[in-house]
Amino acid sequence: MTTHAVKNPWERFGWLMAVVWLVFLIYPVMALLRSRAEAHWVVIGWTAITAFAVLYVVGFIRGMADGNAVGDPPRKGQWIIFAALIACAVVSVPAEGGSALSFLPFIMSFASYGLTRPWHWITTITSLAVTAATVLFAPEGRSYASVLAIIAMVGVVNTVSTWLIIRSAQAEALGRELATSEGREAVARDVHDLVGHSLTVVRLKAQLARRLIDSDPERAKEELAAIEELTAEAIAGVRSTVAGARVAALVEQLAASREALRAADIDVRVSGEPDALSPSQALTSGWILREATTNVLRHARASIVSVSIAPGRFEVHDDGVGSGGREGNGVRGMRERAAAAGAAFSVRSDAGTHVEVTW
Repeated sequence: MTTHAVKNPWERFGWLMAVVWLVFLIYPVMALLRSRAEAHWVVIGWTAITAFAVLYVVGFIRGMADGNAVGDPPRKGQWIIFAALIACAVVSVPAEGGSALSFLPFIMSFASYGLTRPWHWITTITSLAVTAATVLFAPEGRSYASVLAIIAMVGVVNTVSTWLIIRSAQAEALGRELATSEGREAVARDVHDLVGHSLTVVRLKAQLARRLIDSDPERAKEELAAIEELTAEAIAGVRSTVAGARVAALVEQLAASREALRAADIDVRVSGEPDALSPSQALTSGWILREATTNVLRHARASIVSVSIAPGRFEVHDDGVGSGGREGNGVRGMRERAAAAGAAFSVRSDAGTHVEVTW
């Protein structure tokens, strides 16, 4: 698996959507071809429409860069591009007349998906008002009634789609918070159980050693040695649990599992990239990979472990001895964690153990 982040298909090829939509600039292009304006205004019109197309695609790509999502604060340069798009539309009016209204759906979409929510509303309402005024008061304004209908439709589509995208992102963030909270609860439970059990045994052995220190010093020394060993084991267990919490994220857990398995002479093969999963899915997968790695090291006697990552799917397979149909605490823990994340969980023990999580 490569160590650098791999862009998802939308981030790599989504700019094609912006290019495809530019086909609707055919209307101002036709207006320029039929324009009776002075030559310098026609030249300005052609320059403006060319600049508009370039700026729109560049702005679209910038808006998607580095995982930037709808509702996120826009980059500073996006405001400059937005102002330049408006300027290109305005300077096209002398040569194109009312056909310059065809720039508005692009400007509206740029504001909706690339700027802030308030500017979505400002741009949408302003575009509707300008177009309606043109239809009502400009000479031959009724010929642009279809443009008004298109702008109204674009406004509705942009409003609904961006609202859904933002709500989806909020739900995703809430899912991550819940998964993290459940992970913290699991760590707290593990530490409580480990420390509680260890301290109980230490207390009993300390009481026994105190009673034996005068009558049987050698036995008392053995109990004190046992207390020392038990304390060391408890400290190591707590450290292991806390370290596990820190590496629960999938990218970090992949690296930790690879290192642990290779130290045990187990070959690790990874197909797919963590970016294929959403953040909440990756968090759940990291915890399950951690538990699966522990099971392999303890029980499997495997030589190869394969990890497969795909959109909505995470799988871990080893070529070990399998569980023989038994489901221990580790598998039950994975099943519970998958269920809490809204995922389907399955485990098979044919030619090794195959763990699969799907959303």
